[in-house]
Amino acid sequence: MSRMPEEPPLPRSLHVSYGMGALATSTFTMVPGLVLLYYLTDVLGVPAHTAGLVVFLPKVWDVLITPYAGVLCDRTSSALGPRRPWLLAGVLTLPVTFAAMFLAPPLSGNAAAGYVAVAFVLATTAYTAFQVPHIALPAEITGSRDQRSVLMSWRMLFAGVAILLAGGGAPALARHLGGDVDAYRVMAAALAGVLLVGTLATFLGTRSAPLPERLDPSGSLRAQVAVARRNPRFLRLLVTHALLTTHAGTMLAGSQYLATYIVGDAGAITPLYACLMAPLVATMPLWLRASRRLGKRAALLLTSAVFAAGTLALAATPLFGHPYTAPYSYLCLLVVGVGFAGAQMLPLSMLSDTMALDAAHAGKRRAGMFTGLWTAGETLAMAAGAGLFALVLSVGGFVPSTAASDAAQPDSALLAILLGMSLLPASLTAAGMLVLRRYDPAGDRPAPHRSEEGRQPSGAGTAPPTSG
Repeated sequence: MSRMPEEPPLPRSLHVSYGMGALATSTFTMVPGLVLLYYLTDVLGVPAHTAGLVVFLPKVWDVLITPYAGVLCDRTSSALGPRRPWLLAGVLTLPVTFAAMFLAPPLSGNAAAGYVAVAFVLATTAYTAFQVPHIALPAEITGSRDQRSVLMSWRMLFAGVAILLAGGGAPALARHLGGDVDAYRVMAAALAGVLLVGTLATFLGTRSAPLPERLDPSGSLRAQVAVARRNPRFLRLLVTHALLTTHAGTMLAGSQYLATYIVGDAGAITPLYACLMAPLVATMPLWLRASRRLGKRAALLLTSAVFAAGTLALAATPLFGHPYTAPYSYLCLLVVGVGFAGAQMLPLSMLSDTMALDAAHAGKRRAGMFTGLWTAGETLAMAAGAGLFALVLSVGGFVPSTAASDAAQPDSALLAILLGMSLLPASLTAAGMLVLRRYDPAGDRPAPHRSEEGRQPSGAGTAPPTSG
């Protein structure tokens, strides 16, 4: 079969506006993962085990509703297309609910934990309304793998900007303002503005995007999940991404503890975070080149190995006394950040190709279903990372405190922090690599005669390849 003609390039304005959505999604993902657990235990005086539940349980709710959101998104019919009404819902709700997480009334302990949990449930629901259609769009607005890669590169560019500015600036701003409840309120208001800019830019800028083909939406949620279960490429990619996201969740949740209790300087969180996240922008072209040269699976295995090496090296931090503790930890997190960059870009690129191939072969619109399951797994994994770190803290006997009083930590708690930042994420990464080794690399590089660029009509009604 001859290759279909290449589509004309999408306008640069569409690339930029789509990418700007990552200002919102990355800010929401990274900032709570970085500061929420610490905010609960060290500002609101919530015990570590309770704080871990607060971080984890709202995400379970999100996992339950996200697949349904994907199905509803697939079935949506409007003049705006199936995705943009949901983007608008995110514009209207995500900034407000995110700010509410840190705009707590004067509460502490379990009462504060209850308030934050409710606000977090609302915020993660709003995030889902925006995230599901945002990930689904590239597979539908263009049939070109190359142009989907361009869209994804812009997404990751703005994700890197958000992670550096919001993730690095949020704890610095809160600390500069005193590190108390009022300081976190100001931080939340500023970041809500970032969320508004990102979501609104994507909604307005994608109005010129080509509407997806009128593919028949799939059937019930149960039927769609059954389809996903019969697609081993998607399942292995989903499990791999979940494990790699869990390792990222542990690192984000533990960074402030590493700075405060291991490095011995709460202000070290800013350079630590910069070392962790700066490679997300700097090394993205290198990982893109590696994926083209080695294939996406091989590149993802390589990036995971780099990540694991950096985390394991953190275990040796106490061996370096002052003034070498901080520089050594910065170096370790710089290595971790190089691996983290590839682990963020490559799975999403592989998912986009998988969804386009599925639509081309099946003739059904179910990108929302795939992204719903993907987002559910990602959400649960990020929360699991923070929850696992909180569990390690609790087992280690970590003593909670408030902004007004710092509690002395036993040696067992310091060891727990160190293990939670080194051995735990390295083990999760190794598990992800084992799953990834069974992923079919043919899914990364579709053969020319099976190109999905033209969404071949002859493929409609046939099942996607499932050979593993």
